[in-house]
Amino acid sequence: MFDIQEQLKKLPAEPGVYLMKDQFDNIIYVGKAISLKNRVRQYFQSSKNHSSKVKSMVKNIKSFEYIITDSELEALILECNLIKQYRPKYNVLLRDDKTYPYIKVTINEDYPRVLKVRRVLKDKAKYFGPYTNLTAVNDTLEIIRNTYPIRTCNIDIDKAIKNNMRPCLNMHIKKCVGPCTGNVSKEEYNEMVEDIIMFLSGKEETLIEILKEKMNKSAMEFNFEEAAIYRDKIRSLEEMMQKQKIDATTSDLNQDVIAMARAHDEACVQVFFIRNGKIVGREHFILVGVMDSSRASILGSFVKQFYMEQEYIPRELIIEDEIEDSFILEEWLSAKKGQKVTIRVPQKGEKKNLVDMVRKNAIEYLEKFSDMNKLKYEKSLGALDQLKDLLGLEEIPKRIESFDISNIQGVDSIGSMVVFTNGKKDKKEYRRYKIKTVIGPNDYDSMAEIVERRLKYGDLPNLILLDGGKGQVSSVQRVLDKYGVEIPLWGMYKDDKHRTKGLISQEKEIELDKTTNLYRFVASIQEEVHNFAISYHRSLRNKSLTKSVLDDIQGIGEKRKKALLAHFKDIDAIKKASVEELASVEGMNTASAESVYNFFKKG
Repeated sequence: MFDIQEQLKKLPAEPGVYLMKDQFDNIIYVGKAISLKNRVRQYFQSSKNHSSKVKSMVKNIKSFEYIITDSELEALILECNLIKQYRPKYNVLLRDDKTYPYIKVTINEDYPRVLKVRRVLKDKAKYFGPYTNLTAVNDTLEIIRNTYPIRTCNIDIDKAIKNNMRPCLNMHIKKCVGPCTGNVSKEEYNEMVEDIIMFLSGKEETLIEILKEKMNKSAMEFNFEEAAIYRDKIRSLEEMMQKQKIDATTSDLNQDVIAMARAHDEACVQVFFIRNGKIVGREHFILVGVMDSSRASILGSFVKQFYMEQEYIPRELIIEDEIEDSFILEEWLSAKKGQKVTIRVPQKGEKKNLVDMVRKNAIEYLEKFSDMNKLKYEKSLGALDQLKDLLGLEEIPKRIESFDISNIQGVDSIGSMVVFTNGKKDKKEYRRYKIKTVIGPNDYDSMAEIVERRLKYGDLPNLILLDGGKGQVSSVQRVLDKYGVEIPLWGMYKDDKHRTKGLISQEKEIELDKTTNLYRFVASIQEEVHNFAISYHRSLRNKSLTKSVLDDIQGIGEKRKKALLAHFKDIDAIKKASVEELASVEGMNTASAESVYNFFKKG
């Protein structure tokens, strides 16, 4: 048995990562430390300074393990990877793992191409982005390819020239200059590539001035066809510039500007992506599990989890507040990028104004979210808050699991579990159980069996609701006591008309007000778990009926059985059918039809 106090004495005063585990060895929190000895011990000392979230976590810690690293930087990287792998219950978690498109110019090739990619490789190509607006990326590529006829194929150009390969359709329709023919030099081709790079680097004005000079020079030399080509390029570029969303800054650095707004147990982090001094896109991200966490902790968690997934790291992060581990994060980001990355918290000037603008966007998103989803909130998270207060829970029950038993005179007795996460149905977590150890229609023991089986896997819930009364509650409470698990346990009981009436525990009974969102929320859980159980029971019963009847008829295999059921819809219709009607079904013949007819006639 794991003795926490004894293991605390053995902790080394070295950097590393620690993993907190619950009763069933599930990882519920991952953290890093400069000194494992000092950091881990803090959790098990006086709890008066602990937040409610930490108190709840410590209450569920039954063991821990740790991994020693050579440095705090190694600890940070390992922490990020473990959080991504396990997504522990008590860590602040980034809900969305988004990747963004980049525009890649393959200057590592003799005749470069311009591509849309999702990954930044160390292949000596040039990358531009990330772009949060996929439409803008596609529009940009279209403008580039319409303006500059560079190749889009990936053939070996030297080999194509050597083998005198026929050019593709793109050359004939003037979408490509055809380097595969050998009729265009690398110098001529690369002039187009340089223009493209200048455009993607945010130097559209400079590029347009160069093109205007070339257009005027061609016109002066009476080369009007060439002048018209330059004119069309200028128009395309100017049109693209008008479509772009541009906010000039005083710097031409690549920067990400980060700010945050928070409400309840969620935070919205807004990021503006600035490339070469212009905003190329913005995106919002939602973090969950932020209750009782500081702004520094939330923003630090975001930076770790977001940039762990990103291929491209900008030269500078501009953040509205100080963040946890800022110095070690700078070291990590610099190592990942291969050059110095700076984290700044501006106090005044243009960068401070930019941060304020990003914060306003984050607040606006949360406000819109609140306005658009107020009713949904009241029905879900709002109801959870009310449920917490009504039942005297220590924390909002983010994960509720509800159980029900279904049987007909003891036949095909089954159990079901439905899950509500943050007040919403979480159908991927639903489970069904065939009763294995209970004989006959014993709902109490059957309920105890399925809950005991449930306790042996996955994250445990914050609240268990049983479809039933005090008898079911008492049976399941014995299971929880057996394993030393402390989970709030209540039954959902019904009135004489079989409608949800209230909640009951071993000590208390609470009748719910039918006019409240809380009543509707609890009733929806009871209805969901009941319907889920009934649907499973019905499917098993139908399978059993089908098997017990049709599979016992000589000459009726799986294909004929399916054909009969598809044609007649149910067993009763098959029983009433004549030999001629049975024989008319696809795959049947007179002999098999008579076999079915005689089987039911004898029955």
